[in-house]
Amino acid sequence: MRGPLGAVIGRYPSSDGTTEIGGIIRHNRKCRDVVFLVIFIAFWVAMIVNSSFGFNQGNPLRLTYGLDYKGNLCGDKHAHPGLRKLELKYWLNPNQVYQSGVKDSQFKLSNARSICLWDCPIPSEDSLNWVCDYPEGDIRLSMRDWINRNYDYYEFLTPEMRNTSLQLQGPCYPVIFPSVNVYWSCQFIARASNISLRHWQQMGGVNINEDMVIDKSIHRSINSRSSVLKRYMADIGKSWPVLIVCGGMLPLFLSVIWLLMIRHFVSAMPWITVALFNILIITVTMFYYLKAGWIGNDAISPIIGEHDPYINVFGRELHHLRAVAILMTFIMVVSILTSIAIVRRILMATSVLKASSNLL
Repeated sequence: MRGPLGAVIGRYPSSDGTTEIGGIIRHNRKCRDVVFLVIFIAFWVAMIVNSSFGFNQGNPLRLTYGLDYKGNLCGDKHAHPGLRKLELKYWLNPNQVYQSGVKDSQFKLSNARSICLWDCPIPSEDSLNWVCDYPEGDIRLSMRDWINRNYDYYEFLTPEMRNTSLQLQGPCYPVIFPSVNVYWSCQFIARASNISLRHWQQMGGVNINEDMVIDKSIHRSINSRSSVLKRYMADIGKSWPVLIVCGGMLPLFLSVIWLLMIRHFVSAMPWITVALFNILIITVTMFYYLKAGWIGNDAISPIIGEHDPYINVFGRELHHLRAVAILMTFIMVVSILTSIAIVRRILMATSVLKASSNLL
């Protein structure tokens, strides 16, 4: 049903009383939504300012790597001190980690003392290992020497510094718990080394809590919804070449191939199209089954790099993969059943394509 177009074609008077029969109104036209125009302009100005600030001050690596207690981004070569290749976040004080996981505690894991390391420390089998803070002040070591010494300069400490270290106040902290690289953070495993703990106690160190809370506190932070969302966004940022190739160039190339095949293989093309579509759906579904761990032993793991096979850390991403695998299973079943149901229509399509090709 056609509505009144008087204000456009001139059959009815405009708001100022003028009319123009048989044509478009060309006089006395003006913007009447000045307020909204100002709001719209302000919106675009704010977007430009916000985008400029993001490009100048933002760092996409913050989606992947953590911050140390100084606010430096792990792996940032421009930080002070320089943290080039020191990409793993490690919490120095195990009691602070424990305290952050205690119910109703006001202490947050983000406030626990953390530094950036090359790899995650593990306890010694016959002595006590130490991880010391960045070499600064009275500690005359370069960052390179600090790394080469496995972050340990306990032997250079003064008696007063050694005493504060035994109180878990730094600058050196004992390595009591093994840790693994979970999404660029050193996840404590609540399985204290008996040898390291005995050495610590013999030296007069304060009591260290060995409860499972120390494991769960870090895992809860790494596995939070915000952290998972950051990792997804970081993955998208890293995969833009794949998106360009697989989302743009490859489909364009395959579409040309498909048109050529229609021209030369008319009779078989409907069947080839349906078969390839179903094969693709089945392949993608099986891929998700593999990554979800339901087929084979190639399930995704949040642990990065080599690690003890007996250490298992569960990630929220695995839940998401399994949900997608279930969804793909449903889509696969519907696709196969639909293909079977439209066999007669495929035969009709084949006849139509044959007739069309004969006319060319």
